[in-house]
Amino acid sequence: MEARHSVRKYDPKAVIPKGELNEILRLAATAPSSWNLQHWRFLVVTDPEVKQKLLPIAYNQQQVVDAYATIIILGDLEANKTAALVYDAAVASGKVTQQVRDTLVGQVEAAYKNNPQLAHDEAIRNSSYAAMQLMLAAKAKGYDTCPMGGYDRDKLIETLNIPSRYLPTLMLTLGKASVAAHPTDRLGLDQLVIENSF
Repeated sequence: MEARHSVRKYDPKAVIPKGELNEILRLAATAPSSWNLQHWRFLVVTDPEVKQKLLPIAYNQQQVVDAYATIIILGDLEANKTAALVYDAAVASGKVTQQVRDTLVGQVEAAYKNNPQLAHDEAIRNSSYAAMQLMLAAKAKGYDTCPMGGYDRDKLIETLNIPSRYLPTLMLTLGKASVAAHPTDRLGLDQLVIENSF
């Protein structure tokens, strides 16, 4: 965790083998999620032509072109549709009973139906867990990342044909640093921690 820093300059010739990239994504996908709905999807861009299209969308931040991959973290706004798939598999593998499955699927459906804001909040919250885990997995494998909020979301959706079910929550570059990240300071616990109550 302490070795991970946001890298903005990448070696454009560095390649991440497919197996290693898949392992990083697999590890990212072990993140926790509400009801185990796994609200994230990873839109992985490695094609140089597509990365060039991302450049103006990311306000000409060169890292989206130079990094081996630019990954769009997507939050699933209709994650409730995954509930039956997740819990049917859990029943089949003996992890839960049919009664538990039915109860949990019912909870999910009721929550999504009765609270329209929930889908949006859960998409962002849970996909963020996976994004952080992806960055830590990448660093553990010897690669560098940078989370990016600076991009035109509407243009990104249009250019990459992202279905309305998915909300881009983060753009993330992944590759080998050509220049080390800038060192940063952190606030002390005396400034960050509130004990018991304000």
